[in-house]
Amino acid sequence: MQRKGLLGQLIQNLCCLPGVGNKSAQRMAFHLLQRDRNGGLRLAESLLEAIEKIGYCQHCRILTEQTVCDICQDDGRDQSQICIVENSSDVWVIDQASVFKGRYFVLHGRLSPLDGIGPDELGMDKLEPLLKSGAVKELILATNSTVEGEATAFFISQLAKKYQVPASRIAHGVPMGGELEFIDSSTLMHAFNGRREV
Repeated sequence: MQRKGLLGQLIQNLCCLPGVGNKSAQRMAFHLLQRDRNGGLRLAESLLEAIEKIGYCQHCRILTEQTVCDICQDDGRDQSQICIVENSSDVWVIDQASVFKGRYFVLHGRLSPLDGIGPDELGMDKLEPLLKSGAVKELILATNSTVEGEATAFFISQLAKKYQVPASRIAHGVPMGGELEFIDSSTLMHAFNGRREV
């Protein structure tokens, strides 16, 4: 039964978040209203301010409240390396691991003709001039290892080849601490294909 009124509307709106079903939304709504109204107010203010002020960096397309993000402004980063990712959240993950010290380019998706997502929707009009400029010496493709992610990586690698920019793909395979008997065959195939000398 669909509840009406403000409470029902709050629960229904919380369901827009990924992984939040009706029961989780109910728990969140009741917690905020019964136990943490101040937290709810801070959340509402923060969400409203973020929606009003956060846009995309004009260079790398990461989510930021600035015209040019901190990463693109950082002179300490290698300007000749660009890591291609599908989403801004991927930048956070890679940067927290402190394994990459270059710049990023966020696609905001991946090629998916069935969903109407082609090269134009992924910002190729901004990426191509970067490749053409000669400033990029290496392109690192860090798209997800899905069919669409692989197709996107292949498409971009061909674009990079057109401008003689070397493109590499991050390795996919057995996770640290993983046991072979629990690894699926597709992951194992990637691990064997991406092996390197020790």
